[in-house]
Amino acid sequence: MTVIKKWTALLINKPISISSLVVFRIVFGAMMFTSTLRFILKGWVDELYINPTYFFTYYGFEWVKPLSENGMYVLFGLMLISSIFILLGFLYRINIIAFFLIFTYIELIDKTNYLNHYYFVSLISFILIFLPAHRYFSLDSFFGICKKTALVPVWTINILKLQIGLVYFFAGIAKLNYHWLIEAQPLTNWLKHQWDFPFIGELLTQDYVAYLFSWGGALFDLTIFFILINRRLRIYGYILVVLFHVMTSIMFPIGVFPLVMICSTLIFFSAEFHTKIISFFSNKLFLKKLSLNNVLYNPSNSIKTSLKVLFIFFICIQLFLPFRYLLYPGKLFWTEQGYRFSWRVMLIEKAGYTQFYVHEPEKDRKMLIQNCSYLTPQQEKMMSTQPDMILQFAKHLNEIYKDSIIVEGDEIIHLQNPKITADVRVSLFNKGNKIFIDPTVDLSKENRGFKHKDWIINYED
Repeated sequence: MTVIKKWTALLINKPISISSLVVFRIVFGAMMFTSTLRFILKGWVDELYINPTYFFTYYGFEWVKPLSENGMYVLFGLMLISSIFILLGFLYRINIIAFFLIFTYIELIDKTNYLNHYYFVSLISFILIFLPAHRYFSLDSFFGICKKTALVPVWTINILKLQIGLVYFFAGIAKLNYHWLIEAQPLTNWLKHQWDFPFIGELLTQDYVAYLFSWGGALFDLTIFFILINRRLRIYGYILVVLFHVMTSIMFPIGVFPLVMICSTLIFFSAEFHTKIISFFSNKLFLKKLSLNNVLYNPSNSIKTSLKVLFIFFICIQLFLPFRYLLYPGKLFWTEQGYRFSWRVMLIEKAGYTQFYVHEPEKDRKMLIQNCSYLTPQQEKMMSTQPDMILQFAKHLNEIYKDSIIVEGDEIIHLQNPKITADVRVSLFNKGNKIFIDPTVDLSKENRGFKHKDWIINYED
């Protein structure tokens, strides 16, 4: 019991300087402002949320729909404003809640746009709602909106470290598979396209380099969290973080994920390190020297209990989601059942081609559907390899053609409840096209949900 109390005090209750939490708030706000502005300037609001006529919603979130063109730009504008106010610590609680809700709402509109770092941002912004990151070096503390606090329980910082650690560790666990370790796939295929990379392009085309990167990447992800929490090794671990993410960002188009992880892992440095950062910015902004009293952030017992239950539940979900694929039969990279929300980063090379058919009921004649009439190129590309999106689009086609009339020559065909089938060919790791789903199954009669999709054809290597 004494040992448990000791570790509880060390990892949860020990008072620590709030500086680490403050710097994380500032860095997070700056990253979100930059990323949101970049998203707007690149025209992605129009491309992803205004131009499409159909959206692949997540199961259970069919009610999430995009707003009008002006409405979507208002949402992104509000995210810009809330990001700035998070950075400044002004009306922090209101703005971090607003950011979390708006950001997550936008990401729920279309699963086509799912990226691991978007999921990560939603999780971090959710955690920040419950942390007192505005109680020092903020406009809230300056104007007396909240009491200035010098010390916080160490769990308020460790929960962020744990979330970042889970990302890295599960990314490493995900790499412990035959394709990544034994075949060095998909890096073997991808690196061969880097032949024109300055200085080392020819080297990157060699198979042994792909194996070196594959095994090195797995080792990095599995160990980096433990290196970062070690005081003596931390600086070397952070250098590895920077080198790893800079290299991947240069070689592969993975957006702002490397920047997000490089900046977020600053939380692992000591409170003294973050205090120096705050002092540096204070001097640059010509602020008077900030004094820290010994006031400890100490919420009521009822709030403590609620937070404890909330974060235990939150962590349990984070531990379950990456392993839920074990509940499904078949090859994960083929079926992708349980693939999302499990920190599987850059593990798969998959391409597909899908043709949908609408059948008239009497003579079972079929009409080929032009996917491009309903989907954007990116939506069609993502849909063609993911069975839940294939099923979702088939049901959408059933709704479109239900009770419709088609004139074929002199014959009028009434489609009361048309059958929808699909001919889908998919290539995994560039090993040749294979039949992906049963082409005889009426997809309009299959139910959406988390149940195994038995109409997926088993993968044969």
